[in-house]
Amino acid sequence: MDTKIVTVHGKRILYRESGAGYPVLLVHGNTGSSLWWTRVGDVPGARLLVPDLPNFGGSDRLDPAEAPGSSDIDLYADYLVGFAEALGLSRPVLVGHSLGGAVAISALVRRPELWASAVLVDSAPPSGLVTPEAHYAAIERFKTDRTLLRSALGAVCPGMDDPAFLDELTDEALRMNPASFPGNARALARFDRRADCGKFPGPVLVVWGRRDAIVTEDMARATAAAFPRGSLRILETVGHSVMVEDPAAFREILLRGVRTADPGY
Repeated sequence: MDTKIVTVHGKRILYRESGAGYPVLLVHGNTGSSLWWTRVGDVPGARLLVPDLPNFGGSDRLDPAEAPGSSDIDLYADYLVGFAEALGLSRPVLVGHSLGGAVAISALVRRPELWASAVLVDSAPPSGLVTPEAHYAAIERFKTDRTLLRSALGAVCPGMDDPAFLDELTDEALRMNPASFPGNARALARFDRRADCGKFPGPVLVVWGRRDAIVTEDMARATAAAFPRGSLRILETVGHSVMVEDPAAFREILLRGVRTADPGY
């Protein structure tokens, strides 16, 4: 993937791009970045655009002095919308993973005219995702304890056997704004778009891995049911992160998404 920079709302946003054809915008999860999508490779007929959200990876951080809620799902979605508009994307397929799924939901329901369809991969549900208070001590340790962070990242992709790539993902996670380690968890707990999902009329495919230790099957089913044209696909052999655990299966999912969105495919 080629690495590029675009300015959105005064912030530098790093993004990766590959392929040509119908636009597909992919949004990473918490402690993630565009690096998480690099194993997918090219999808025939698709132009993949993969930004690092602000506070993550190579993109600028948000200053709490400028934006007191700098770790906020709707604010991240504002930057996502700004990114799509800055690149002049015409009704892309919107793909969100984990926290990025919540960001995608916010963008879908607040600007439904912008998107053709969506794929939500082990997404936080429209009702939000609450982290138990007892877990916040470990979340604070993630900022400086690389071994603990690497172990946590390994647990969310149980089907991946690539220690070197896991090291890369861990190093990338450590680039996240330190304030966003607890901040993003709090943001997901506040998130609630259950009343708004009916505003998006397009198809929404919810993808859930049977080995997911974060998002439950009930959550995945509730997410699919929340949208007028929602559907659920369960993958039996992967956990929370199919794009790194089984890239070939994920390419097939994206290919179907492009075929659905692009009448000229």
